[in-house]
This record gives sequence, C-alpha cells and structure tokens, in this order.
Amino acid sequence: MEKDQYWLKSGIINVVQNFSGTLINMLTFIVLVRLLSKNDYGVWGIFGQTVLILEIIRGGLIQSALIKFMAGAEQKEHSAIFTASLVISGTMTILCIALNFMFSGYLSRMLKAPELEQMFYLYNIVFLFSGILSQFNCVEQANLKYTGIFVSGLARQAVPCLFICVVFLFKLNLNLMTLVYVQIASVIISIFISWFYVKKFIHFSFVFSRHWVEKIFHYGKYAFATSLSSILSGTIDQWMLSGIISPAASGSFNIAVRVTNLIDIPTNAVATIVFPQSAKRIETEGKQAIKYLYEKSVGTILAMVIPAIIFIYIFDGYIIRLLAGDKYADAVPILNITLLYCIFGPFGRQFGVIIDSIGKTRVTFIIVVVNTCVILILNYFLIKKYGTIGAAYATLIANIFGFTIAQIVLWKELRVNPLMAFVYAYKFYPEFINKYILKKG
Repeated sequence: MEKDQYWLKSGIINVVQNFSGTLINMLTFIVLVRLLSKNDYGVWGIFGQTVLILEIIRGGLIQSALIKFMAGAEQKEHSAIFTASLVISGTMTILCIALNFMFSGYLSRMLKAPELEQMFYLYNIVFLFSGILSQFNCVEQANLKYTGIFVSGLARQAVPCLFICVVFLFKLNLNLMTLVYVQIASVIISIFISWFYVKKFIHFSFVFSRHWVEKIFHYGKYAFATSLSSILSGTIDQWMLSGIISPAASGSFNIAVRVTNLIDIPTNAVATIVFPQSAKRIETEGKQAIKYLYEKSVGTILAMVIPAIIFIYIFDGYIIRLLAGDKYADAVPILNITLLYCIFGPFGRQFGVIIDSIGKTRVTFIIVVVNTCVILILNYFLIKKYGTIGAAYATLIANIFGFTIAQIVLWKELRVNPLMAFVYAYKFYPEFINKYILKKG
C-alpha cells in the first residue's frame, strides 16, 4: 500500500510538473515564434540546445550519483556525499565557463549565427546560479520528495513566459540578449523558492572525503558521458541544419521537435520517480524486481504515449498552423517522422535509468556514444541529400538502431522482454480505473 501511494503521489506530482512545464514552454513558444523572425527563432533554438549541453556536462557528472548514493546511504554519510558533490560541481562550473569563453566565437561562426557569441558570454551568469539550484533539486529528489522541484521549476519557466506575453501584448521591441537577461532573473527567483522546500533536508557540515569524491566521480563519469552523448544526439541535427543550410532550417525542425516534446511528458515523469526506486530495489529485491520495474514503467508510458501519437498524426497540419502559423507549414512532414521517435523513446529512456541504477553506467555510455556517432554520420549524408527532412530520417534510423542494441543488453542482464511492455500498456487502463477510480483493491 505504501509503495502504491509513493507511485501515485510521486507520479501525479511529476506528471503535473512535466505537463504544466511543457504547457508554459508551449505558450512561450507560441508567442515567441510570432515575435521573432524565422532566422532569430532558429538562433534562439540553437542557443537553448547548446546551453543545455553545458548544464548536462555539469549535472550529468553528479546528479545520478548524488541521488543514488544519498538514497541508499546511511544518514551519517550524507554530509560527506553532499560535500563531494559540491566539490565536483564547483570544479565543473569553472571548467564549463572557461570552455564557453574559449569556443563561443568559433561556434557562432560555424553555425552562421554571429549573435550567439554575446549570448553565450552572458549565459555564464545563469550557469553559476543554476548550479546551486541543481544541488537543491538533487537533495530533495534523493529524499523522495518532488514538490520543491515542481514549484521552483515552474517559476523558472513562468517568469520568461510572462515577460514574453507582456512584450507581445504591448507590442514592445524584443531582442535575443534581453531574453538571456530574463533567464538570469528567473533562475535567481527559483533558487529562493527551492531553498524554502529543501532547507529541512540540508543539515550538512563540510566533510571532505576523498573516498566519496572518487566514488561519485567514477560512478558519474559514465553517467555524465551518457547524458552528454544523449543530448548531443538530440542537438546534432539542429546544429548541422544550421551549419549546412541555415538557422531558419534549424528553426523549422525545432518546431516539429517542440510538438513531439509534448509526448515526452509521461516519459520524463516516470523516469524521475523510477531511478531512486530502482536504486533502492536493486539492494533489497534483486534483478527480478528491476526487470519488472522496467517492463511495467515502459508499458505505463506507452499507454499514455500511443493515443497522443495517433491524435497528432490525424491533426498534424492543424496543430502546426495553430502553434506556429502558416510560415512553418514545412514542419508538417518533419513532424510525421519525428512522431515515430516517440515509440522508441520510453524504451531508451528507461533503459538508461535502469542500467545506471544497477551500476552498469559504462554500458549505457558505450551504447549512447555509438548511437551519437551513427546520428552524426547519418545526418551529414541525409541532410546533404534530402535537406531539412533528412535530419528527421537520420534520427529515426538511429533510434531504431539504439533500441535494438539496448534490448539485446537488457535481455542479457535482466532477461527483459520488450513485448511485455505492450502487455502492461494494454492492462494499464483497467488497472488504473479499478485501483484509483473505482477503489477496487
């Protein structure tokens, strides 16, 4: 009963978090795409993807490790674990800022977007504050709480949204640098909100432990490389479109990706609550429990994802016209291909979560790196041959390849049967209705 309550409460909070966040982002996108030219919107999309890589470089090294070790360690070890994560996070923050200053000019020229250089420089301020926010969120998640993450994340998204809506309503001038200043304000507000929720869990003293620094680093290095390779695989197509064709082409592709991101809501929500649970269960119940956790969580996601895919396929043209306007009609055929990613997404995302939780981060790392190389090569040739839609074909083929390899690994490690996910998806609706609506056991 307690486990059911955990899944229900945590699931509701995380679905609401992802759903509300995606809706706010969607509103921001709807307004922004009408305020900016096709070129400027393409530049803003590239900027968002690139700075996300900086966040992944830092967070990927410590986030999974901090959650895993704090969730499974005794209370007396928490100070040493938290201190170790702060040391690693601080070091990575300095390194990333240095990399930003070194390569911003080169990257902006390579992507045919010179305005990016000053935007990247200014983002360093956001990056400093977001590191503090990330630490707070990890501590709260390690304690199996999510409310502070939800509220602070909501505030961080809502502040830019409100600003953009005011600009649109009052027909004010807007430039890309102003949007970065708004990001600075939003992350500072989020830190104060997050502290209010997490302060009761932070009773740490500074206890430097080389053992924990090395343990977190050696666990996190593969999770970090996996996260980095994963985000690169989702960014390469937009970068290459901008470099080979133009930022405007990247903008059209970004429109299709934005729509499919709506379908990722349940995937992200379930992944957030599965990781700390799987980290605990591998210690107490063994691999059989993890096998069930994978198949059931993927099935739950598919039960929510498949109807959404069908709906968007039916109304694809109307959805693009409603969200982005007639000038992005070229995004419709791209959307029809990117929707197919969504079938493979739950399998891939939960694969990373489960394999990382049983300590096989190196396996995930190798698979994601290979998949990223496949995407890079396919994008180069297919964009050259087919233009913008070639990027969609490249990513779809790479997703099928990655899915095949991941399922082979899961069968060898846990005897996972991917078809069971569809069985659980079929059973999801009657189970949910009986247990949570009709209250039948």
